[in-house]
Amino acid sequence: MAQLLLEAMDIQVGFGAQTVLAVERFALYDGERVGLIGANGAGKSTFLRVLSGALAPDAGAVRRMAPISLMEQTGDAADEFSAREAGEFRAVATAREGLSGGEKTRRRLASALSKNAAVLLLDEPTSDLDEEGINQLRQRIRSFRGAVVLVSHDRALLDEVCTSIAELEGGKLTLFPGGYTAYWQERARRREFAQFEYGQYRAEQARLRQAIQHKAEQASQVRKAPSRMGNSEARLHRREATEVAEKLQGSRKALESRLNHLEAKERPREDPAIRMRLGASDPVRARNALEMRDMTIRFGTRVLLESARMVLPAGSRTALLGPNGCGKTTLVARIVARDPRVRIHPQARIGYLGQDALASLEADKSALDNAMALSEHPVDVARTVLARLNLRADDVHKPLSVLSGGERMKVALARLMLSRANVLLLDEPTNHIDIFTLEALESVLCEYAGTLLVISHDRRFVEKIATRLVFFHGHSLETFEGTLGEWQARQNRADEPNVDLAILEMRMAEITAKISTGKFDRTVLDEEYEALSQKRQALLKGD
Repeated sequence: MAQLLLEAMDIQVGFGAQTVLAVERFALYDGERVGLIGANGAGKSTFLRVLSGALAPDAGAVRRMAPISLMEQTGDAADEFSAREAGEFRAVATAREGLSGGEKTRRRLASALSKNAAVLLLDEPTSDLDEEGINQLRQRIRSFRGAVVLVSHDRALLDEVCTSIAELEGGKLTLFPGGYTAYWQERARRREFAQFEYGQYRAEQARLRQAIQHKAEQASQVRKAPSRMGNSEARLHRREATEVAEKLQGSRKALESRLNHLEAKERPREDPAIRMRLGASDPVRARNALEMRDMTIRFGTRVLLESARMVLPAGSRTALLGPNGCGKTTLVARIVARDPRVRIHPQARIGYLGQDALASLEADKSALDNAMALSEHPVDVARTVLARLNLRADDVHKPLSVLSGGERMKVALARLMLSRANVLLLDEPTNHIDIFTLEALESVLCEYAGTLLVISHDRRFVEKIATRLVFFHGHSLETFEGTLGEWQARQNRADEPNVDLAILEMRMAEITAKISTGKFDRTVLDEEYEALSQKRQALLKGD
């Protein structure tokens, strides 16, 4: 039996009058990989801090039987990481100024993994990480000796590494076996069954009440003996009437007892009804919304781009892809600053959501005031947009400083949605937001009539929304007219000699899928996966 490493009992945490956590029990065993998910503001980061000991709960206790390492979502990491982590995650030990979001995440990851801990708590570890960093993180989580709890909206990662999913909703924790896909399917099944049970309960409740009312009406209609009856007839009539009334009364009481003892079923919680709409009612009516030529970007002696070119066709949805530190954010910043080498069509109105979107909000002002900052719409429209992003009515007037990072990102999204922009430049827009909002954002961007350029390392997000790709390649930019899936298929066709590599990767994907179900021996599968991974690395190096 696996060793118990951590146990939380009867945890209560509140902020003001609001109860954030009311967790009866959470146990973490050696070898477990638990994905912690929930809506923004549900208390995920708070729960990790309680588990680590960084925050004391208002009530309850946490038993820690092993050393714990916590990677928080924000803040800088100390320059304390091993040579392995520094090399694997390319963590810079001294330079902090000018680091990209991904490089900062790498520092925090390297610091957390360098500690001699048996329990690893990771809060959004994929934020701003490129594909290489995410792959390294995936391998480290899988090979980690101990247990891991991670908060993430990266659905592919949750599918590939998690043995179970813990959902925080209304302060309570519910566990689901397997990865994200298994969780979503089981969650849908449970909610469908709960809705069915609730419907049955309400129908039976209504039937019993109607039957009670009917018995009461029948009892009131039992006639008294007519005055013209003789004494003997009247006595007989009264006896019969009394018997009927008593039977009706008995039936009514039996029905009332059944109603009172009917097992109450609570109305199932519904997922946030997030319905977004982005404007672009007046899109750019030209071949290209934006053209860039001869763009050169240097940092000291380091060349990021040299004489690069890129176009954004009007109405296109383009993903800008490349490793951390290659210059994606810098390039978008040049566009926003209207660099003279960028020709922006006169009809284009740029809307920008950067990695520093939260810093651009005013912390002392309310969510509503921040959302209205760029709006030409009346305040009731802003309230509606915030409500559709699942910001509670009593939160829109709170200072931004008391809201969670995810809730602040929703305010930044609302501000963008309320603007008149018809060309959107989004730099890691999925950071901080919960999965419900992420999936709603995917849908709305797919329907967006304007022009879109997005930086993201979330594979499923890019697969869903992008119709064309621009890659950083050396010091230039390469464009692929098609989706990420089409590009990957072309890469596979171009790599026909590497059939062994394709077979290895297919087997690795099959193992990952088996692990996510939680139905197979994880130890055996982990060993096979590690062996295949080493063979794959050898093939890639040409050994």
